Amino acid sequence: MSAGKTTASNATHEAIILTDALRSALEQAQAQVNALVLGKAQAVRLAFVALLSDGHLLIEDLPGLGKTTLAHALAATLGLEFQRVQFTSDLLPADVVGVSVFDPTSRQFQFHPGPVFTQVLLADEINRAPPRTQSALLEAMAEHQVTIDGRTHPLPDPFFVIATQNPVDLSGTYPLPDSQLDRFLLRLHLGYPDEAAERDLLAGADRRHLIAQARALLSSQDVQAIRRAVDSVQVSESLIAYVQALLARSRKHPGVRVGLSPRAGLALLRAARAYALLLGRTHVVPEDVQALFAAVATHRLVAEADSAADLAKSILYAVAVD
Repeated sequence: MSAGKTTASNATHEAIILTDALRSALEQAQAQVNALVLGKAQAVRLAFVALLSDGHLLIEDLPGLGKTTLAHALAATLGLEFQRVQFTSDLLPADVVGVSVFDPTSRQFQFHPGPVFTQVLLADEINRAPPRTQSALLEAMAEHQVTIDGRTHPLPDPFFVIATQNPVDLSGTYPLPDSQLDRFLLRLHLGYPDEAAERDLLAGADRRHLIAQARALLSSQDVQAIRRAVDSVQVSESLIAYVQALLARSRKHPGVRVGLSPRAGLALLRAARAYALLLGRTHVVPEDVQALFAAVATHRLVAEADSAADLAKSILYAVAVD
């Protein structure tokens, strides 16, 4: 499939080309994270896709496989304000979003912001907190604001949530509700490192020390400029038809109880634009969609029996590229 005829939304403006300095900084940022998280180049690229798409990232895997390391490495490299919340069974919503406290001097309630008021929030082991606390992030992730006691408080821009979770079959975990899973643009699985990466990891310095020494290679202004460039990446009519065919297939595919929504399609296109830009292109091709489909679709599909990951692959193979 070629780039084809551009859509009306893309035809109204030319693609924004990144400056050489900004593209170089973006490449250096990815290289630095790859040096800290060994052997996971595709996962690192997808993490940058989530950031540059103005989305949020969920990293799910067994303990000890580098989920928190990837989150810390990304935050250290971005040069953005950073907060970390360790989700536990006794964590309350106010511990995340903040609370209003009565001030006897002014005889008024004063709002004390919680750690969600930051640019990069690491929600570590998010599924170890009960559902009520998990839901405290819903408005923040969807609207980039928090409403407490009838007052709305805007969050900083950019605002990026990196959440880690352990598999739901481990003890002490609460499954994330579908409404919250849908707030995450991408879900990643890291898996075990290959032999060479694991050897380098075992023989090298402690990752915490290396992350502490990492340089901030991007700024808030840089992230916003790259996001504007992502918005201008062109998508052809034929590629939109391909994405729509994937959505339609997911709703009638054997083994799927709940297929992909239009919002999932918008998320897939938004992520594909960022993926194309990271590869140096100003237009999206089918390979971008295919590389992202599982990460976008797996946590949004509700399967009858088979795993959602297997169903995502099956749907992708079932839809031809015209």
